[in-house]
This record gives sequence, structure tokens and C-alpha cells, in this order.
Amino acid sequence: MKLTKQIHTAYGGLRTNGSRSLLTILGIVIGITAIMLVVSLGAGAQNLILGEIQGLGAQTIAVLPGRQPTGLSDSAASILGDSLKEKDLVALENKGNVPGVKDVVPVVMGAGTASYTSNVYQVTILGATDLAEKILDMHESAGRFFDSTDVQDHSDVAVIGSKVATELFGADDPLNQIVKIKGRSLRIVGVLKPSGGSLLNTDEMILMPYTTAQQYLLGINYFSRLIVEAEPGANIDTVVNDIKLTLRESHGIDDPAKDDFNVQTQQELADTLSTITNALTYFLVAVAGIALFVGGIGIMNIMLVSVTERTREIGLRKALGATDRDILTQFLVESVLLTAAGGVIGILLGTGLAFIISLGLSQGLGVDWQFVFPWSGAALGFGVSAVIGLVFGGYPARKASKKSPIEALSYE
Repeated sequence: MKLTKQIHTAYGGLRTNGSRSLLTILGIVIGITAIMLVVSLGAGAQNLILGEIQGLGAQTIAVLPGRQPTGLSDSAASILGDSLKEKDLVALENKGNVPGVKDVVPVVMGAGTASYTSNVYQVTILGATDLAEKILDMHESAGRFFDSTDVQDHSDVAVIGSKVATELFGADDPLNQIVKIKGRSLRIVGVLKPSGGSLLNTDEMILMPYTTAQQYLLGINYFSRLIVEAEPGANIDTVVNDIKLTLRESHGIDDPAKDDFNVQTQQELADTLSTITNALTYFLVAVAGIALFVGGIGIMNIMLVSVTERTREIGLRKALGATDRDILTQFLVESVLLTAAGGVIGILLGTGLAFIISLGLSQGLGVDWQFVFPWSGAALGFGVSAVIGLVFGGYPARKASKKSPIEALSYE
């Protein structure tokens, strides 16, 4: 029997039991839809994160305490490290040590509770210099940013994020008002614009001169990190190498393997985040694959029921000259048509849901979350659904092809 005739016959058989066919492919539809959603939204998230990193500029370099992270323990050590001190800031600002450096911004971070009258709010404390406004691309909606004089004088001034302003002051004007953090009174000189879901979320931050944060609020003499901006046109690899040599000399380190700091460029950060998002995407795709496996078992069960129900039909066809191969092919075609249909429905449904969710995230969060059609996910979904049809339909098809025509015709 020609394949086109077998496909036509299989379609007729599936159409006769339309409701059962739809229920049969439900697991496939759910699995493929989940894969499309995960791959599409994962790609959108990755594009958003990488876009934010690139927005900081390719000339931006981060210097963090602790050795280069190779696992969770190293990452934790890096966050809690105290190896970057004032002498390192001075050494890196020296053009004789790092000719390609333009600016260096020291950053200290901590947590605290800010209060204004009876209102309190848990905030992130970020201490830096006035250069942070430009390098980290911050913008005020009111007031000003603290300046270099404020840094030198350990001034009790602060710039607050939009969420902090709303939580502490409501509709009142926060400028020149006094907030208290850890018993210290700080005068508000500026309010930042909403960060819009950017990588550096300043909405819940209180920013101040790092000297103020170190001496009065955090009680530390080290930096959480140093942000270095290279001169335009400078070779980033050369600047990174100069930074490492300078810090090794400052820390008295002869063996690079014993570095108590690590230097990270924007490209390295982008590559790291890409690896993380890809790993999460693959994991979620594997979880969605469970639904496909369950759907495959469902198809095998239904096909076995179909073989039993159509025993007399099989006997009649064999009596009229159909070979074992014809029967085998017939049931395999039906199985593949079922799963392929489930794959197409899943691709269309997953694409539609991914588009709607991407649009909702973009408008709801105020970020540039782009919809990405996952060609790889569509190809994977359709291919896997067809393979499931062959694999899980193989046993019922073989069972049907081995039936004796005489026994099949006498089946009640």
C-alpha cells in the first residue's frame, strides 16, 4: 500500500475518534508548549541581561575581593572578602601603574533600616564616589548627586531610590528631609529615577559617599568592589593585566595562584551569565521532557486499545492481502500523525503564550523584554514528538502486524 494511501487511511481513523485523539496528545501538547515557553522566555531574559551589561560599556572592569570563583564557596568568599583597601584604590588611580585607567570608583555595600518620622523601610546601602553616577548610568528625578567634596568631608548626605522615596515620604517632597540609618542622620539631596528593572536596581537603595558609609554606618575599612573605567580606545586585556600586577604588588603576592582578588570584564560577566541562563534553560527543558515521556506512554496505551478494538478490521485487511508490513506501517503512521499534530499544536500554543507573557513582562516591569521565537525549541519539539510517535507506537504497531487473520476475524 502506498504511503499516501496509508496516511489518508490513518487520518480517517483518527478523525473517527476525534475526542479520544485530542485527549491522547494532551501530554505531548503540554510538553511541547512548556519547551517553547522555557526556551523563548529564557532567550528573552538572556537578551535583556546581556543588553544591560553591554549598556555599562565595554570599557568597564570590575575588581572583586577573593580569588577567581570556581564554585559556590568561592562566590560567597568573594562577596564577604575584605582584601580591597584604600591603598589599592590609590595604586590603581596612579597612571604610572595603570596607564589605561580613566576612573576608579570604590563601592561598599550593606543593609540597614531607614526611618523617617514613623515610617521605616529596609534598604540597601551603597557607598561610592560622585563618579558612580556616570559610570553606573544613574539619573536623578529631583535634586542632585553627592559630589567629590561630600566624599572628602564624609558628609551626611544621601541620594535615595524611587521606591525608598515612596515608602518613606509618600507624596511629600523628600529633598532636604532627614532620614536615620543606624542612628545616623542623613540629609536627602537627590532622588533617582526608577531603574526600570535594569541590572543595577537602585529603587530600594540609599546611596551616599563611601567614606560616610564606611566610617559611620558599616564600620569597615575595605571595599566591596572597585569599578574601573578604561580610557576610550585602551586595550582591555592590557588594562586588566596592569590591574593584576598593581594589586599583586600592593598585596605582596608573587604567585598568581594566590591572588586574593579577581578581575572581571564585561565580556567575561556576559559569558558567565550566558552560561548560567543556558544551564537553567536546559534544566527546565529536561523537566518539560517528563511531560513528553508521560504523553508517549499515554499514546502507547491508547494505541494498544485501538489495536484491540480493531482486531476484526486487521483480520479483514490481512484476508484481503495486506501484509504484516502494511499493518505495521499503518499503525506507526497513525501514532506519528498523533504526536506530530500534538507537536504542531504545542508549538503554536507555546509561541502564543510566550508572546503574550513577553509583552506583559515588557509593559508590566517597564523593561525591554523582547519576544524571541525559539527556532531550536520548535525544531526540537516537532522532532521529539515525531520520535515519540515512532518509539511508543512501535510496540502496538508490531502487535497489530503479528495478529493471525483467522484469529482476528473470529474475535468477538
